[in-house]
Amino acid sequence: IIFAIEEINNSTELLPGITLGYQIFDSCISMPVSVLVAVQLLNGEEPLFYKGTNCSQSGVVMGVVGDSGSTPSISMSRIFGSFNIPLVSSFSTCACLSDKQQFPSFFRTIPSDHYQADALAKLVKHFGWTWIGVVHSNSDYGNDGIASFLKAVVREGICVEVADMKSFFDKALRSVGDMKVLLEELALDLPSPRQWIASEAWVTDPNLMSFSFCAGAIGVAIQRSVIPGLRDFLLNISPSELAASSVLTEFWEDAFNCKLNESEELEKNPKTFHQPLYRAISMQTLFYFFPMSIFTSKVFTELKKVNFSKNGYQVSFDANGDPVAFYELVNWQRGESGSIELVTVGYYDASLPKGQEFHINRNITWAYGGTQVPVSMCSKNCPPGTRKVLQKGKPICCYDCIPCPEGEISNMTNSPDCFSCSREFWPNAEKDACFPKPVEFLSFDESLSIILAAFSVGGACLAIITLVIFFRHRKSPIVRANNSELSFLLLFSLTLCFLCSLTFIGEPSEWSCMLRHTAFGITFVLCISCVLGKTVMVLMAFKATLPGNNVMKWFGPPQQRITVVILTFFQVLICIVWLILSPPFPMKNLNTYKEKIILECALGSAIGFWVVLGYIGLLAVFCFILAVLARKLPDNFNEAKMITFSMLIFCAVWITFIPAYVSSPGKFTVAVEIFAILASTFGLILCIFAPKYNLKYLTYSMSSEPLYLLTGEEALLNIPLT
Repeated sequence: IIFAIEEINNSTELLPGITLGYQIFDSCISMPVSVLVAVQLLNGEEPLFYKGTNCSQSGVVMGVVGDSGSTPSISMSRIFGSFNIPLVSSFSTCACLSDKQQFPSFFRTIPSDHYQADALAKLVKHFGWTWIGVVHSNSDYGNDGIASFLKAVVREGICVEVADMKSFFDKALRSVGDMKVLLEELALDLPSPRQWIASEAWVTDPNLMSFSFCAGAIGVAIQRSVIPGLRDFLLNISPSELAASSVLTEFWEDAFNCKLNESEELEKNPKTFHQPLYRAISMQTLFYFFPMSIFTSKVFTELKKVNFSKNGYQVSFDANGDPVAFYELVNWQRGESGSIELVTVGYYDASLPKGQEFHINRNITWAYGGTQVPVSMCSKNCPPGTRKVLQKGKPICCYDCIPCPEGEISNMTNSPDCFSCSREFWPNAEKDACFPKPVEFLSFDESLSIILAAFSVGGACLAIITLVIFFRHRKSPIVRANNSELSFLLLFSLTLCFLCSLTFIGEPSEWSCMLRHTAFGITFVLCISCVLGKTVMVLMAFKATLPGNNVMKWFGPPQQRITVVILTFFQVLICIVWLILSPPFPMKNLNTYKEKIILECALGSAIGFWVVLGYIGLLAVFCFILAVLARKLPDNFNEAKMITFSMLIFCAVWITFIPAYVSSPGKFTVAVEIFAILASTFGLILCIFAPKYNLKYLTYSMSSEPLYLLTGEEALLNIPLT
């Protein structure tokens, strides 16, 4: 303080023609004494050290520099603030002093603990620590500082276990600092290895560096700097000046831990001096802008506008009376001699853009000489594909990693929640990404489709072969007796029934969806109509054999053709209405399976589908009833028996089809429908035409007895095959 004021008074540039005076009071690092000193200063009582008796208005207090502690500064600022007397502190860091409602006239040249808390939180975050313990003193500095730090670490997602020093508080009152008391207690029973993170209050204290178990400590420190001329000033202090001043005497004895009558060399003094105190005294240069006779309120107003540079350091205040925050990041490292040395490893500059304030530019030595960054977390990071679930009764950093449920993912570390993929996407095996769901349909390249297609083509070939054989033997009595025209039409419709099953295989499209259902419905009605015509012919044939019965003239070939056309036309009409009002269409079924998409044909109108199917069933049941009625008619050969079997198989297949169709999932729904088509078609062709492959009915010529066929037009005339 004395050096800074003398430097200003001796300068021809700072305050030419003006000499500053000062009064020094001792607060004894005590809040009650600080309040007493503030009152003494305002009342003009005698100070401990005084210089400036020649000042024209030595009794007017223009400004106060001090105190170093936050608690004394709080008390003094409340007193001086009532008189608008500026109080400039070089070491009071409590963030509470930035509140201009409570402390309107307080200024400081050291950063607020708000910035220190932010710097320490970013330091912890930088090294990936999420689980830390905090010890703080029971004072304004400790309590307010820990409050700021807790807010900062919460923003960074870090958990804190807080402890205080109340058990050591009584001892701390009688000691230099709280931290020394704590470390002394810990030294009695050395704790397990810990990485210490230090605030500026103790990280640069050389008295604490003797605690070897704190080696590797890292923290923030006030920027160290060289004050030009201070070293020479201290070296030039004479013994008489030291003895004449109790302040200088106390400084000397504290610097060398000795009594003044012992000889010491200041050049060997290891203590360092901080720039903030020098800056605080340099505030006196503001008096260059106005005369000493002005009121203190003017000093207070002008102090807010201070902005100058001294020895390469900028000095200014923000709206809260705080300077721009700049900290050194320091590390306790063991030197070659084994003693702990303070090494600067980085810095924190609050004036830089967000995200660029914090830098580490030198290797750090960690606790017990390790080079690996210590790991500090209550729970390990939850990898993608899992989510965090807090452990009951524990802090938020203590959690379990639970795999995401089916259909959900998390794509970042420590995700608090899992989220669902969009409907057409599904998680991968690791549940950390969504991929398009595979599309499934009954394609031609899978085994099931190949088997069904083979049966379909094979059945069509069987029908064509039968048609060719019947055509070659169309003049034979057996073909003529079986109503060759209906037989040929029936074989043609059976061929179409076999082939229509192929339309159900492959990727559904608008045309294939409409074709598969309508083709199936029309061809089956055509087929059943032909069988129905054959069944009626059997019944009519027996009626026609009775004397005087001329029924066949009402059910001859023209009537048969008209009946088949009319019955088929009704089905065609139903299909046309269905296609016009609500036709089948391709759709993506996202509900049957969660993990894949079923590409299928929607019915459009379910009523249309079931009317088409119901009409087929109605004809089949009617045909079955007629065939049952004619099955016991006497003769050597009665086709009604075969029609009965075919209709029995047909109805059984389609009655079984309905529940199987409704309950089958995905592409198997289509497979069930194809199977029903093939099974019923094979039942018809085998039951109706297989018995006719017996050659004796095609080429019979050796029997001495006439054979009468009561199944067709020839039967009406009782024409023997011979």
